[in-house]
Parts: sequence; structure tokens; C-alpha cells
Amino acid sequence: MKILRFSVLLVILFWSANLFAGEKVLTIIHTNDLHSHLLGFSPNIDYRPDVTGGDDTRGGWARIATILKQEREKRKNPVLVLDGGDFLMGSLFHMISREEAVELRLMKEMGYDAVTLGNHEFDLKPRGLAQILQSAEAKGGMPSIVFSNAIFSKESDRDDTLEGAFKKGLVKPYMVVEKGGMKIGIFGLMGKDAAEKAPFASPVKFKNPVETAKEMVKVLREKEKADMVICLSHSGLSKNKARSEDEILAREVQGIDVIVGGHSHTRLDKPLTVNSTLILQASAYGKCVGVLDLLRDQGKAKLKDYRLIDIDSAIPGDMALQKKIDSFIDAIDQRVLKEVHLSSNKIIGKTAFDLKIIEEESPLGNLIADSIRWYVNKYDFDPKDPKTKVVVAIESNGVIRDDLLKGKTGALAVSDVFRSIPLGIGMDDTMGYPLISCYLYASEIKKALEVLTSVYPSKGSSYFLQVSGLKFTYNPRRVIFDRVTNIWLGSEEEGYVTLDYSASNQNLYRIAANIYNTTFLKIVGKYTYQILNIVPKDRNGTPVADLAAFRVDGDKNKDGIQELKEWIGVMEYIKSFPDTNGDGLPDVPEKYKGQLGRIVKEASLNPVSLLSRGTIVTWAAFSAIVAVLLLLTLIVRFTVKKVRKRR
Repeated sequence: MKILRFSVLLVILFWSANLFAGEKVLTIIHTNDLHSHLLGFSPNIDYRPDVTGGDDTRGGWARIATILKQEREKRKNPVLVLDGGDFLMGSLFHMISREEAVELRLMKEMGYDAVTLGNHEFDLKPRGLAQILQSAEAKGGMPSIVFSNAIFSKESDRDDTLEGAFKKGLVKPYMVVEKGGMKIGIFGLMGKDAAEKAPFASPVKFKNPVETAKEMVKVLREKEKADMVICLSHSGLSKNKARSEDEILAREVQGIDVIVGGHSHTRLDKPLTVNSTLILQASAYGKCVGVLDLLRDQGKAKLKDYRLIDIDSAIPGDMALQKKIDSFIDAIDQRVLKEVHLSSNKIIGKTAFDLKIIEEESPLGNLIADSIRWYVNKYDFDPKDPKTKVVVAIESNGVIRDDLLKGKTGALAVSDVFRSIPLGIGMDDTMGYPLISCYLYASEIKKALEVLTSVYPSKGSSYFLQVSGLKFTYNPRRVIFDRVTNIWLGSEEEGYVTLDYSASNQNLYRIAANIYNTTFLKIVGKYTYQILNIVPKDRNGTPVADLAAFRVDGDKNKDGIQELKEWIGVMEYIKSFPDTNGDGLPDVPEKYKGQLGRIVKEASLNPVSLLSRGTIVTWAAFSAIVAVLLLLTLIVRFTVKKVRKRR
């Protein structure tokens, strides 16, 4: 009997040993779309990483560093720390990234193993990205960067410096690491939507992500003999499955175990599983960190555990890292802000309420659009020549990156205001989008507004427009590209007058926007079958070939164009507000507390509303419908007559 028991025990132990010998655990800690948000927000001035429970801010790299350290210490199994791209662009810190590679150097110190490039890494143009990579290499190193679908130009030399950085190995198409007896292949790529939103990457182009992924999986599985394949994908997810690129990637490419995603700023509280691929994404701006425990059993990767950790004041900051971050704040103040008489923590105004950006007419959108019109008119309007006055300004939600919240004190610091409108680089190679001014016909102003009515619904929130100097109504049930029903020019203070937007109105109206949005308006016709064709013009009606020549000049007494930067315009506009409570600081006017009726949706199936003042698009659609109805009527009549004859 004892021998039998001993034999059974041996069998059980042998079976268990073999069972668990095939199991290996890998932990993946991941972030995405950090966007240079090194400090907790909002507001930055409330952020207290040195104490717990001291504020209501979210994020902060000192807190993230603590979580990375804690999660590593909890585990005996191997750990990978990965990022899905767009680590750059979104706060004052990116203002010195070309020289200091702030983000990459800190991510290296925090223990990131690999990151990929997002569309915003290309915002500073190929040469700017090359500078960041070179600075990181020279000043302390960076995590491994994997990116596999860049296509460099053979005709242009504007991307040669970046191509050289790739050839040098500062960016690799993939990497293979050995962890816990496993060979893990990691590659990175950018999706189609992200590539569309990287206009300053030119002449760099991006290969089809699905084709690229298939090639990478083949190399990693067959050549490198990887046991596991991870894709760092800056592509994004969407409720519309036909546009949900990471789900498409998982469906169409066999052999990817995990997709660490980014771009769409999606919070996934648990992984999506498509086929056998796990898809992860952890919101944006360092608001949370994802932790995946992955079990590799019998050659397959399986989910063991997953959680998102919210990064808030319950987490103590790594103060050694915070000290380095603070040193970069000093560098920003001295190298960038001192010249414009600002500093990161300087208070330039106060607000008694939150200003948020939403997919509607929004308080913050109204303020920023108003600041464009106010700022250009301050520097480039001649009262003796009324035609030089900017009457309309346009902003897009995609350029407005963060809310302005009152926080504990209501104080608006430079760092917080900048974070709301941080993007871009000018033709003068300095940071921030320059403002462009040109002239349009009234019919073209209507076409610009149709971007909101017809392009935004299919392309997403980035294409929602905020406006200044006009208000309009639209009917979403009208024919696409002809949904605007009324436009009025003016303002809340001066009143509004009806705009005749018919083709017969050949008056020119001066508009202003940043160069990103102006460029899009110039090319939107290309994507709308020329229906929304808009031709920017000078004050004499001559088409503008090069929008860069129409940057607003802030000082005509100097040689060249002294670019008016959008972010400085917002600062100056806030500083122009009256001090209503006597504390010596400008106060955001009550008008920005809510909506002002500048964008009004009037959904109606009333035939008059559907056809009134219709363009050729509406009448063509109407004619087609009438023709179809007539054809159906004839068919019915013919069929009835035929049936009667048979009787």
C-alpha cells in the first residue's frame, strides 16, 4: 500500500513539474500618448508629488516612476516597460526637446525598454526628430526605439538627417530581447490615421501598417525565432470597427501576441482580444499605467492578469526624478520664456470656472478662437483700411490639447495655459504654430464650416471647428457638404449681421487661423471631390500659392517675418482681460462660462429646410431622388398594365 501511495505521489509530482515547466510569465507595463506631460495636471501649479493626498491632479512622471519601481519589485518574473508613441509634444518641456531630449532621457532613467514613434514625434519635422535622437544619444541615452514603416524620400534631402539617424541604429525596425528564457520580438509602426495627422513628417512617408506588420512577424518568427511577438502600434481604436486600426491589425496579421496601442487616447480597463491577440491602451497623458501579466504556455501567450493603475495623488512621487524635471523647468524659463517676459509658474490670470474643450461649441474653443482674431488685429489691422480687419477666426479641436481648470485657486499659470494650445513649429524654426491670414469669398467661409458639418462626423473629434467672428446654423439631415443653413458675422459685443454666402457675393473677407488649420482648409477640396474647394487669396483676390508667405508679421520694422505665435496670442489675450475683483490679476469674462450660440444644430426633415438655399450638391441629390422615384413609378405602372392584360 505504501509503495502504491509513493508511486501515485511520484506521478503527481512528475506531472505537475512538466505542467509548470511549460509555463513562463512575462509582465508588460505600458503607457502611451504621454505628450510631454511630465507634471501632474490640471493645473500643474496644484501638483504635489512630494506628499500623498495633497492635490486632485492626475499623472506626473515622478508618480509613474514610483509605480514602475513598485511593480518590478513585486515580481520575480521578467518585466518589460513599453510605450505606444507620442511621448512628445504637449507641454512646455517639448520646447527644449531638440536640445535636451527631455522625454527620452527621463524614460531611459525610468526604465523603459522600448518605445515607438507617434505622429507627434514628427511635429518638429524630420530634422527636428533627428536632433532629439542625437541629443538623447549624447546626453545620457534613451530607451530602444522601434519603428518599421518609415519610407524616406529619394528625391528630397529634407529627411536625410533623420534617415542617417535610422541607419546609425538610433531607431531600429525591431528588436529581440531575451527574458526568462524567452525570445521576445518587438516592433513598432504608425497607423493610417496617425500618418494623415503627421503633415510635417514630409517628405517621410509611411508604409501600409498591415503589410509592414506581416513582414515584421515573418522576420521575428522565422528568422529571429521569437517565442513571443509584441507590436507597439501608434494606430488607435474606434467604435467604428471599420476604422479601428489595431483591431484590423489583429484580425489581418497572424502571429502578434500583444499590441501595445496608442493614438486614440482610449482607456481600456481590460484588454481587447481579437483572434488570439491582446490589444492594450492606457488612456493618455500619464493618467494611468497598464500592467499585463502574460502566461506563455505550450507556445501560446495567455492572459493571466491585467489592471490599469490610476496615477493620482495617492502615489508618492520619485523625488530624485522630480528634481531632474525641476531642472528642466529652469532651463525652459531661461532659454525660452525669458525672451517673452514669462516663466513657467507665472500667474497671468484667474478663472472662477472650468474652461473645457468638448465636441460642441465649447468655452475654451471660443476663447482660443477669439484670441486669434484679437491678436492678429492687434498687430496687423490698419483702422484707416477696414479691409485689413480679420472678421473670422477658426480653430480645430485637434489642436486644442487640454482643458483650463480652475483647480484649487483659480490661478492660470503659463504652464497650464500653454498646455491647452502647445503644438507646432514655425517657418522660423521656433516652437509653436504661426498665425496665417488670408482672404476668402463668403461661399468659401461656408465651405470651411462644412468641415464641421460633414467631415467631422466621419473623421472624428479633431475636425470639430471652433469659430470667432461669426455664428451659424446647420441641419445635419441635409445633403452632405451642404448642411450650413445660415451664417451671421459679428460678435456678442457688437451684434451680428446676416452673411450672403451665395456665389454672387464676390466680396473678400479676411480670416485667420494657425498654419496647420489653414493648410487643411487649402487642401480639403482634394478629399471632398472638389466640392469643398477653398482657394486662399490675398487682399486683391489673387490665389495664394505659398501660405508661409502669409504668416502674420508681428514687427514690420524688422527684416523678414516676425511670426505671431498662437500660444503667445492666447497668453496675451488672457492678460488683456479686465481685473473684475480687484486682486490685480485679469479675470476670464463670464461670457466664456458656457456656450454662446455660435454653432447651432437644427435637425429637420422639413422639405423647405432640406432644400432652402441649396447648392448644386443638394439639387443634384434632389434631382437623382426625383429621377429614381419617377423610374419606380414607371416600373410600377408598367407592371400593373402587364398584369391587367394577362387577366
